[in-house]
Amino acid sequence: MPATDAKSRDTKPRILVVDDDHRLCRFLEKFLASEGFATASANEGRAMRRAMADESFDLVILDLTFPAGEDGLSLARALRSQYDLPVIMLSGKNSTIDKVVCLELGADDYITKPFEPRELLARVRTVLRRFARRINLPETVEPNASPAIRFAGWQLDPSRYELSSPEGERVRLTSQEFQILSALVERRGRILSRDQILDIVANRSWTPYDRSIDVLIGKIRRKLRDDVRDAQYIKTIRGVGYMFSAEARGE
Repeated sequence: MPATDAKSRDTKPRILVVDDDHRLCRFLEKFLASEGFATASANEGRAMRRAMADESFDLVILDLTFPAGEDGLSLARALRSQYDLPVIMLSGKNSTIDKVVCLELGADDYITKPFEPRELLARVRTVLRRFARRINLPETVEPNASPAIRFAGWQLDPSRYELSSPEGERVRLTSQEFQILSALVERRGRILSRDQILDIVANRSWTPYDRSIDVLIGKIRRKLRDDVRDAQYIKTIRGVGYMFSAEARGE
């Protein structure tokens, strides 16, 4: 794992690459370093834990499968239970079930191998930008960003990618969860089909698919404490899609 001086740690976002492919790790370390990031790598679970204990990281790029020891799913669970930082999953598989499982674990993005380095770079920057305030990185608020929206004591702030509970606590949302919740809240009272939600939230750094919408809606409901059997915020319109029904006001 390459050493990084104190000044670099203070000024550069730090990324940990966890993959059993040594050549890929070396390539990503060099590539991301050339783009202004401080990088380190680990090739299995124990090395990842040592790196996380020794250094503070802003993002983890984690492979889904390992030939021996813990797999990427168990490592992702360990990261989620101990750290509040974004995770991008890598996989040589392109199956829907793998993507769904990664979303269930709270991965912030998923990219299939082989991938273009520039595509990974775009996703890294997108995820870090959305976590900028949380992890103390510089952020730029867009001048035309939507104002904060309040509903039933909750506050959704699109300019800062933040959700606050009625008790004033920040609620962690992945990038995809935030995009979907914002799409629904901003169109409250309107029924949106899955296809419409896909069209609204899809972009060059994330290409969702039909099943992922249902998975993410379920995760958003749990974070909003919205019981699916008697939903107060996100209602399921059978055979059609979803609708955000709570009264909301902008600030």
